[in-house]
Amino acid sequence: MRTVRYIMVAALLSTGLLGTVTAAAENMSVLPLRVVHADLPLPGKPDQAYVPIDQQSTGKAPLKKDTNRFDYESIDPQRQLLFISHLGADSVDVVDLRNNRVIANIKGVPAVHGVLAVPELDEVFANATAINQLEVISEKTLHIIAHVPTGVHPDGMAYAPKVHELFISDETGQTETVVDTRNHRRVATIAMGGEVGNSQYDPVSQLVFADVQTRNEIVAIDPRSNAIVQRYRLPDTCVHDHSLLIDAPARLAFVACDGNARLLLLNMRDMHVLSVHKTGRHPDVLAFDPGLQRLYVASESGVVAVFQLKGKQLRLLGRNYLAYEAHSVAVDPQTHRVYFPLQNVNGHGVLRIMAPML
Repeated sequence: MRTVRYIMVAALLSTGLLGTVTAAAENMSVLPLRVVHADLPLPGKPDQAYVPIDQQSTGKAPLKKDTNRFDYESIDPQRQLLFISHLGADSVDVVDLRNNRVIANIKGVPAVHGVLAVPELDEVFANATAINQLEVISEKTLHIIAHVPTGVHPDGMAYAPKVHELFISDETGQTETVVDTRNHRRVATIAMGGEVGNSQYDPVSQLVFADVQTRNEIVAIDPRSNAIVQRYRLPDTCVHDHSLLIDAPARLAFVACDGNARLLLLNMRDMHVLSVHKTGRHPDVLAFDPGLQRLYVASESGVVAVFQLKGKQLRLLGRNYLAYEAHSVAVDPQTHRVYFPLQNVNGHGVLRIMAPML
């Protein structure tokens, strides 16, 4: 995910003015979501109020670390566990979705960004970006069991089950690190030619696809050879393609362009752009509910967009400001509930639990 600097603006958040200004600026409509549980407190110290420095007229205010900043989420639907990268607290929060209870706070993952649960391995992988290292967590014990070196600024991840390999996007290092999950060893480093955003595995083509955001490309990697097999240039309607999600059965891909707040719908058969849609500023994490065919786009601006997929067409169901820095989202394919870790609700980090309005 994007690295963002912060400055303190307590008045905006305490009065709710930031949300009002954001909503007015981005032409909002009502979100088709409802809160179904009281906000769940997440571990971490209370925060003061911050907004991205690019939203301010001056960058001279003091900068401070936001201890409740979150990043990626990953759900193990078998165990009904939600893993949340608690970036500011250098830990991974674990939530039992059956009773909406935090059951663990796995410490010692400095500046954690990407987190990925792989149920068939009984393991969770977390990228400790501050030390350029992959941490391997046992789902049985919820403890770190191995460490693997990565490239510079490891971020998103994808798992290729046929070869038992994990592909890690090294954003600043401009590489893709490949880890053999059978022995927890790095087996390859692939030069990508630019900053790497998200990576996704496509079970149909059995290729790994990655955003090379500074080249506005999607790059295909063959896990059998750990080599690049194709580069696809995106049109000018996309600036800085950071986020990627694949709907393999439909042969579709969703690409979020955080440089110009756009979402692309791509045909995976020829990588042709089928449609372009507006999102909140700086779109970040994508989540897709295959049962309801709904796509959720969370953004650094706190604006969430919800789309309905029908065939090869996307229809906007709603786009609105949810909360400060609501840039991460996960959806449970079994219950259809949607999870947003929010770093500053009355000074505290919480998990907001919502359900779709049908």
